[in-house]
Amino acid sequence: MSFANIDLALLPKPTLEQVQAKAIQHPPRILLLYGSNRERSYSRLAIQEAGRILEYFGAEVKIFHPKGLPLPEDADLEHAKVKELHELLAWSEGMVWCSPERHGSMSSIFKAQIDWIPLAAGAIRATQGKTLALMQVCGGSQSFNALNQMRILGRWMRMITIPNQSSIPKAFLEFEEDGSMKDSSFYTRIVDVMEELYKFTLLTRGQAAYLTDRYSERVETAEQLSKRVNQRSQ
Repeated sequence: MSFANIDLALLPKPTLEQVQAKAIQHPPRILLLYGSNRERSYSRLAIQEAGRILEYFGAEVKIFHPKGLPLPEDADLEHAKVKELHELLAWSEGMVWCSPERHGSMSSIFKAQIDWIPLAAGAIRATQGKTLALMQVCGGSQSFNALNQMRILGRWMRMITIPNQSSIPKAFLEFEEDGSMKDSSFYTRIVDVMEELYKFTLLTRGQAAYLTDRYSERVETAEQLSKRVNQRSQ
């Protein structure tokens, strides 16, 4: 079989051995982001509940608190909150995002966090190959607008975004005074989502470089190498 327009030397066939889950000694590292600075933030409460579930499964969990994070381009990369976000991103193997829905969209506080994430280091996105679970909280009836937008972002950032997701309507009714979530089908859904995220993270961590390695980028790299070699020989 021949392909005139494919460099087969740069297109090895994937094998089962290459895609086996890897045994890694440290617990899965999950970073959680939320989208509100209110004193009683339901996106924060939902994230804290998700974090407790992930810790039960065995994950190491860190929550980034966005209060004090400047708007993108209003500060440099040395700002303390920006550095904190970047360090947590580098540490993580998976992420959970939760935003309130405002005017049919994710909140500006949540989007600012995403906009501070570097688009790429070289040709590689900082989020490439990390797992991602999505949640949103609603002030009224159940909606999925913020979820749909975040799913587009996850795809654009080359993340392994799991199929399941959580949307909590009338979130002000779903939490106890101490911040814990009441027993309901919405709580059960969060358990489902975190369980699925944990499984996907176990399967894919340590495999990000292989899973997101693309033929088109290998071709480009080969062409650049050829140009450098030819320049040196002149």
